[in-house]
Amino acid sequence: MIFNYTLPNGIRLVVNKMDGMYSVSIGILVGAGSVNESLSENGISHFIEHVNFKGTEKRTAFQLSQDADMLGAQINAFTSKEFTCYYVKSIAEHTSKSFEILSDLFVNSVYSPEELDRERGVIIEEINMYEDTPDELCMDLLASSYFGDLGYGAQILGPKSNIQGFTRQDVIDYKNKYYTTDNIVVSVAGGVDEKEVFDLCNKYLGCLKASKMAQKPAYNTVNLQKSVCKCKDIEQVHMAFAYPSVNFNHPDGDKHAILTSVLGGGMSSRLFQTVREKLGLCYSVYAYPTAYVDCGFTVVYAGVGKDALAPAYDAIIKEMDLLKDKGITEEEFLRSREQMKASLVFSQENVVSQMILYGKRKLLIGDDYDISKRLKDLNALSKDSVNGVIGGLFDERSLAKAVVGKNVSPL
Repeated sequence: MIFNYTLPNGIRLVVNKMDGMYSVSIGILVGAGSVNESLSENGISHFIEHVNFKGTEKRTAFQLSQDADMLGAQINAFTSKEFTCYYVKSIAEHTSKSFEILSDLFVNSVYSPEELDRERGVIIEEINMYEDTPDELCMDLLASSYFGDLGYGAQILGPKSNIQGFTRQDVIDYKNKYYTTDNIVVSVAGGVDEKEVFDLCNKYLGCLKASKMAQKPAYNTVNLQKSVCKCKDIEQVHMAFAYPSVNFNHPDGDKHAILTSVLGGGMSSRLFQTVREKLGLCYSVYAYPTAYVDCGFTVVYAGVGKDALAPAYDAIIKEMDLLKDKGITEEEFLRSREQMKASLVFSQENVVSQMILYGKRKLLIGDDYDISKRLKDLNALSKDSVNGVIGGLFDERSLAKAVVGKNVSPL
């Protein structure tokens, strides 16, 4: 059962009361991600996520972790393109104590210069680790080839030069712009009492003064169709393409997702069966849709040997052309639809997934996620309705491209 509240200061609360669950996940979501950042700010949303754990007015960084561990709780955070989420998962009997710890780091972090300097090294090592993960690096390059260097094309981690330069005042100024009460959603899922959660929100977050979010900087949402590459001394070549899809709340989103699943959504997909199983050109090949508030795109990825780059590329394009020309079969439609339905139902059993699902929906769209409607909408789809949206999809001429490997050139 879903309950919605708004605190007097404007913070929104959504509670997914899951009867029979003995655990709870509490999340504080803020509409602050890399889409909010200028070039000089790039990486600061993620930087703030880290340094919020480095000590408050009454707890050191160690005490924050220790107090959560004493409850058997898991406390963490992540930053995405569009929002940052701080969350804790605990057994339901520790809901109050877990909420207090989470709200303490969110509201009362002190950002001592010493801790900020120490955390710079941690984040720079995270960037180094990312640079050593070529498939992830390829995806970052793909986003910049599609959108450019700002907005959805900006890297979440940011460049090392920015991380080394962020000051305590930079953190405070950015939080004043985007950590505002109209830009915060508290999402709670699990075996909880909704009235208790509302009271906890008022107790620990009611101290925040009502405030309005600053306007986001302008950024591009259309496909720039660039082709970029990065040379790395690695064994494989990683290539990825992207073509336009639909936004987060578009009515055709499920249709696009089914088409993407048929193309490269699993071991029974066309790309897996052809490029890997039939031709033996790669170990990993897949496709997935990415949907944002303002736009969306579909990604196709493969990791191949250098000698297999050209034939793998040709084979992928051939499968995309075939899907565009012939559409999907009834069997493919039913298989992909049932996979989507199963994924939705399975997610209902995970309190963290539910917390993120309902919180993200409330933060970005403003309404409630409705699993019953989602399943009803999926059941109402047909093969013909899915094939009807193919249109300009799968067009090689509209691809943004990225490739990472040794001595590689743009595709």
